[in-house]
Amino acid sequence: MARFDVLSDKALRRDPLTREELLGVLGSGDDDLMDLVAAAARPRLRFFGRTVKLNYLVNLKSGLCPEDCTYCSQRLGSTADVVTYTWLKPDQAAEAARAGVRAGAARVCLVASGRGPTDRDVDRLRPTIEGIKAEHPGVEVCACLGLLSDGQAESLRASGADAYNHNLNTSGERYSEICTTHTFDDRVETVGKAKAAGLSPCSGLIAGMGESDADLADALLALRALDPDSVPVNFLIPFEGTPLAGRWDLDPQRCLRILAAARLAFPDAEVRLAAGREVHLRGLQSTALYLANSIFLGDYLTSEGQAGRADLEMIRDAGFTVLGADGDGANDGHGADGGRERPDLVRPRHRGTGTALPPNA
Repeated sequence: MARFDVLSDKALRRDPLTREELLGVLGSGDDDLMDLVAAAARPRLRFFGRTVKLNYLVNLKSGLCPEDCTYCSQRLGSTADVVTYTWLKPDQAAEAARAGVRAGAARVCLVASGRGPTDRDVDRLRPTIEGIKAEHPGVEVCACLGLLSDGQAESLRASGADAYNHNLNTSGERYSEICTTHTFDDRVETVGKAKAAGLSPCSGLIAGMGESDADLADALLALRALDPDSVPVNFLIPFEGTPLAGRWDLDPQRCLRILAAARLAFPDAEVRLAAGREVHLRGLQSTALYLANSIFLGDYLTSEGQAGRADLEMIRDAGFTVLGADGDGANDGHGADGGRERPDLVRPRHRGTGTALPPNA
């Protein structure tokens, strides 16, 4: 316990952990797991209290991506059973965003498949972003459109976008093993462009792709150099029809160690529990809330997430509250109109059908 307390104290002072210290966290044993969680929970509770921020993903454009990222069901050559469609109209995107906000989401994430947007695509998004901001002034809008060209981040900011997501996913040394159609440096450059334009930088990783502890530590250090405001931690969903199909390298204990490392590396940043949490953390999802202060609510890009009501109940039962909830509380199972049952989160109209489940699930 003492060694984890030293790391926790460093995190509380916002002192960066060394590579060796991150490796020690990632390589720790199951017998020490609850001590690690308790230590990493200290900065989480210090900087974010007992709140959980809800994020809702709107998949604006699905499938048919020309990139060859091995983890992605929308990749070039994928035979995964996912729905494909071109850009949603602004009213369709607004309807999807409305469902997430009604369930308590403080951030709406607008995602589109592809290498990166054209200038016309960026202009196309303007009425969607403006409409969401007009209807929900207090809600953040985050765009995730791939690699950005010069001037596009500034255009998104002018449209009202608050943040931009572009994950590094893994270490720079290993990046060419999971993608050959763009580089690790391309991703770093896009995060830099977003940050320079005044967009809140959001960048994280994907675990479970066959990486080593050293790869995870190096990915966290590379992310640290970018100084993101939010860090999504994704766990691979190994879709059939992709090169990583059938790869089940994670268990709940390892997922918690990865989240603890992320929290200790980013003590005062938003650490977001993202894709794959349901199938990999399983019964330890509520324990993960002591490490992550943010989650996605509902479905992901091409896979179904846990039902919205179940997420809200999980947060409540773990003793946390939804960030921004009023006296009635977005997490208490009731609406603001006399305590009637809150309807379950509305599912997106377009949704992938290639949900993966682990063996013996």
